Amino acid sequence: MSQGNIGVVLPDYQLATERVADEGKVYELIIIGGGPAGLTAGVYAARKRMDVLLLTQDIGGQVMLTGEIENYMGYERITGEELIARFKEQLSHQEITVQEESRVASITRGGKVFIAYTDEGYSYRARTVIIASGKRSRPLDVPGEERLVGRGVSYCAVCDAPLFAGRDVAVVGGGNSGLTAAIDLIKIANKVYVVSAHSSLPGDPVLVEQVEQTPQVDIFVFCDVQEVLGRERVTGIRIRSRQEEEERTLPVQGVFVEKGFLPNSELAQDIVKLSEDHEIIIDLGCRTSVPGIFAAGDVTTVPEKQIIISAGEGAKAALSAYNYLITTS
Repeated sequence: MSQGNIGVVLPDYQLATERVADEGKVYELIIIGGGPAGLTAGVYAARKRMDVLLLTQDIGGQVMLTGEIENYMGYERITGEELIARFKEQLSHQEITVQEESRVASITRGGKVFIAYTDEGYSYRARTVIIASGKRSRPLDVPGEERLVGRGVSYCAVCDAPLFAGRDVAVVGGGNSGLTAAIDLIKIANKVYVVSAHSSLPGDPVLVEQVEQTPQVDIFVFCDVQEVLGRERVTGIRIRSRQEEEERTLPVQGVFVEKGFLPNSELAQDIVKLSEDHEIIIDLGCRTSVPGIFAAGDVTTVPEKQIIISAGEGAKAALSAYNYLITTS
């Protein structure tokens, strides 16, 4: 049980524990991923009475790394953990098989079906597939980062910037995503430090100009983050200049890692077309380059990586998969 900010005790819902994934059958749909896109796709597919297997390493994905969420409709404020508990509650009432701690390594076609192979050595077959494997932040890979995720370390300025009102924060990354994060934080934070490993800010000139002309922003170029400081919460970062080989500490309460994202598309790279950024290319109906394979959420080329957008894309993908089945059977 967990107590949320909205004053409701949220149970730990079990997802169809009596249903066991079956290697010997052909499902109508396999969903890969347990984030907002995958879970929403599961609900929509189940309501269409599709025979569904959902394979995921964990339930929640990147959302579980988010502290408070203030831009998901229906909730003025809710944590990532609480929101996923609500998703799980709704999914628990559906007839769907969920296999957790299962990482899909690859997908192949076998005749008229698709086969999903897992790292655990299992293989599952289905007539359609929805890939909703999400993305992962490109990490700093420095001491203190992983331990302080959700306690000052954030990978989403859009989600978490309001939580740092009046505080000093650092944005690590000088590209467009980092500069956009800094611009969002300028309106909220007391002080914003921008740290870039490049010799100058590599983002679009219009963004660079806006950041450089803001008095409350200090810019450190040609610098690398060496460590995120703090025990219970972030208290600062230690940076090192590549040019002068000097170190200094920036006293901040928040660190926004904006070095870009890596789509979890490796599992599909040999079967569907990917963009130059390794995202799965989809059309407006979440259809990929291979009929019968659909994709939804942050792993795709859909613009704006937001929880509510991923959920909507998951719904679209499920409906497209359903329509595919009834028109090709």
